[in-house]
Amino acid sequence: MIVGILALQGAVREHRTSLERLGIESRIVKTMDGLRGLSGLVLPGGESTAMALLADSDFLGRLKALARSGFPMFGTCAGMILLATGVQGRSAGYIEAIDITVSRNASGRQVDSFETLLDIDEIGKDVPAVFIRAPYITGHGSTVRPMASHDGHCVMAREANILVASFHPELTEDTRVHEYFVGMVKETIP
Repeated sequence: MIVGILALQGAVREHRTSLERLGIESRIVKTMDGLRGLSGLVLPGGESTAMALLADSDFLGRLKALARSGFPMFGTCAGMILLATGVQGRSAGYIEAIDITVSRNASGRQVDSFETLLDIDEIGKDVPAVFIRAPYITGHGSTVRPMASHDGHCVMAREANILVASFHPELTEDTRVHEYFVGMVKETIP
């Protein structure tokens, strides 16, 4: 099993470290060719607009097709924005892989960044979470399963093969969120 990490911009190294702690081989992905042979893909935090500009429409289209085929993907912060079907202030999403609407920077500006502990369904209690200009999920379809909330805002959800989080689990020593995603990936391997 090899899990790719989209490396257009963002917290790539930190996700790689989290996967290494779990004994999972990872690959940095910058082009469509890098997707070959992967079992899953992490879309890290960073700046979603910059990421979308760096990934051309063919690359985004390929990611959309992979998501629709059942390929496991995990988006954190900006990665969640890329995977959402709806982004407030935009007429359409980017990859549109999970039936959620998100509000960018909903947790505030950079100076409003914070850390907290979350209780996450299927993962556990007191999971450390780092929020940096985090988007929040403001709406979701009936097949989306909210997994965690903070101050009344949905901050983590899953729909079939797609997992998203508003926060940055890769910026903590706790690997439970990555372990959960690895479990999703293993479910798809024959």
